[in-house]
This record gives sequence, C-alpha cells and structure tokens, in this order.
Amino acid sequence: MVLDSPPLDLRTPYLNAAGSLGFVPKDGSLPAGLAPGAFITNPISLQSRRPSQGERMLPFPGGVLLHTGLPSPGLRSSVREYSLAWAHAELLIILNLLVDDPIALRKVMPNIEALENIAALELNIPADASPQLAGELCSAAAGKLPLIAQLSLPRAEELAHGCLAAGASAVSLGPPRGSLPTATGGLLNGRLYGAAIFPQALAATQALVRASVPVIAAGGIGGEAEANAALAAGAMAVQFDVSLWK
Repeated sequence: MVLDSPPLDLRTPYLNAAGSLGFVPKDGSLPAGLAPGAFITNPISLQSRRPSQGERMLPFPGGVLLHTGLPSPGLRSSVREYSLAWAHAELLIILNLLVDDPIALRKVMPNIEALENIAALELNIPADASPQLAGELCSAAAGKLPLIAQLSLPRAEELAHGCLAAGASAVSLGPPRGSLPTATGGLLNGRLYGAAIFPQALAATQALVRASVPVIAAGGIGGEAEANAALAAGAMAVQFDVSLWK
C-alpha cells in the first residue's frame, strides 16, 4: 500500500544541495537572478561525525571527487546551535538527515517534527542501501513533514518507487561515487560532482519523470541553462552544489 505523504511546497524550484552552503541560510547563495525556494542544510547525522583524514578533494576533467567524511556535530548539537536561526530564517528550511538506522530515526522524529520553520526532510539514503533498508528508513521518517528520499544517482530508478510507497513525497538525486588515484599511489573513494555528471543526471531525471516519480534533479547543475534543461525534462525542482562554493 502506498502511504499518503504531505505535499512538498517550494516557493521556487531552485535549491542548494546539502553540503554546499552550511547549516544556516546566507544571502545571495544561488546564481544571480534565481530566488531560492528553500534552504537545505548540510547533512546532519544522529551522532557527531569527524572529518576524514588525508586527501579530501581530487579534481578530474569536468568535476571533483570529495571524500570529507560528511562531518556533522550530531542532531542534538545541531538543534541546540541552529534551531533558533532556522526558526527565524526568511527561507523555509529542509533538514538533510544522514541516518542508516531506522529504529534510531523513528525515536528522534517527534523532536524533529517539533522544530519551527522546517518545510521538509531530505533523507540521505546510504549509497549501498538495500531496497529493504531504503524503504524502512523512509517509513521511519514519514510523518507530519514532507519527506524527500535522496538517492545515489546510479540507483535512483531502482529505489524510487519503494521509497514513495514507504512515505516519501519525492526523490532527489544524490551524487554518484567513484575513485581516483592519489599523488601517493593510493586510491581515494568519494562523491562525484561537476559538469561531467550532468548528462547522467538529466537522463535519470527523464527516466524518473517517465515513471511518474516526483524528482528533484541534481548533479552538474551549475547555472540557469542546466537548471532550465532539468525543469523542462519534468523535474519539480533542481539543486545546485559545487557551483555555489565561493
């Protein structure tokens, strides 16, 4: 049975991607002339996470590989430090949650739903999650707030319908993963960003739209031209990522 999920209401279809602009909104964050529809926080884990050690960024033609460890102060510390800023922000806030334990997620949901000015949750589904785990995570997070299931780009088509059936209102495209050789002869594994990802992201957006999946496109969207192409393909919104770094 497909669960009824709250509708996702955005002021405009233009968003920042999680991890691109920090934990609280800043002025002038998107490309000139594009008004943001909401602000997406950096990924927030239930427990604190430290940054990765060693090399964390490697460029490749058309993009960059990041291995940051997705550092986070943890949910409790994030709420203590940022909830007041979220409550008084002019933009609606979308919390990006980095969780791999459905039971722990279900326990904290009442506290998350009590926060002010939170428009939706974006649930960062692990890139290697099984369809069962993806569905259980979405089911645990489904409730009063609209839920966006962030799915790794290569697996979005595989997991999207299960996430919608478990209570997600929409899916967003998370970065694919890859590996690059380091200067010391090793390999660095991480998330891939940049213009080289855009053709794959646009093709995935088209496929999900054809399958009647509400999708927020992301991956290589660096300016208005790419954003317009994704919206023309049927995306309900788009996310900018590394193009927002100053």
